[in-house]
Amino acid sequence: MGGDVFKPDENGLMNLAPVETEAGLIKAGITVRHGGVSASPFASLNLGYHVGDDPAAVTENRRRVAGNIGLSLSRWVQAEQVHGAAVQRVTGADAGKGALDIASAIKGVDGLYTTETDLVLTGCFADCVPLFFWSKKKAVVGLAHAGWRGTVAGIARVMVERWTEAFHLHPDEIMVAIGPSIGPCCYEVDDRVVERVHSAADREADRVLKKKENGRYMLNLQELNALILQKRGIPRGNILPTSFCTSCRHDLFYSHRKENGKTGRMLGYIFVAAQDEQQRLR
Repeated sequence: MGGDVFKPDENGLMNLAPVETEAGLIKAGITVRHGGVSASPFASLNLGYHVGDDPAAVTENRRRVAGNIGLSLSRWVQAEQVHGAAVQRVTGADAGKGALDIASAIKGVDGLYTTETDLVLTGCFADCVPLFFWSKKKAVVGLAHAGWRGTVAGIARVMVERWTEAFHLHPDEIMVAIGPSIGPCCYEVDDRVVERVHSAADREADRVLKKKENGRYMLNLQELNALILQKRGIPRGNILPTSFCTSCRHDLFYSHRKENGKTGRMLGYIFVAAQDEQQRLR
């Protein structure tokens, strides 16, 4: 996959261009590691409460991002992120869950979706693949956290199936953007992971695995998610790529693998703007 749909804005966020749909304006993006108050090794815009950073610093960082997005933390929702394939629909009743602590996050899931406007779906990332979902026609958006476990378990497929069942959407009406994440240049895996990848790729593992001389493999986790989406009926043209590897670009992004597990987290987000907000957000 070439090119990149994520572009930096004046606030340092990596954003998708606003997407005009029949249902409204979609806003989505992911933060970078700069522009916050966290101290090393979380410097400086760490958005994760679960990594050992000062919670007050994380809250201040989140407030800064909320100001840039234009919607307060009271309208954010976050999943617990357990490296699984479960997704959950959220509503206005869930607004604020996971916004100011990890304890109140939506339990046991790695994906969220909603049909409500001005409800910001959020997730934390530092190498795992952010998947941003939206419909071309209906006011529905989703965000999934796809590490290797969630990917091979099929979280991308689960989100599509949930939408086709709940909203009677055809797969070609669903768009998916793949966000900055560890690339095939840096993601070395062992036989335990390779076995699961072969099962998930269904005889097309050669598209996503490259064997090394040491007997291990380089895995293209971004492409594996794209392959799973295609197998569930999403046209290739509806899958928007990233060219960013978080490990290669650890100057710009946090990378759990490159930084030996002691680092911060970026925050991915997506929402549908309410009609009265659309002009302001364009």
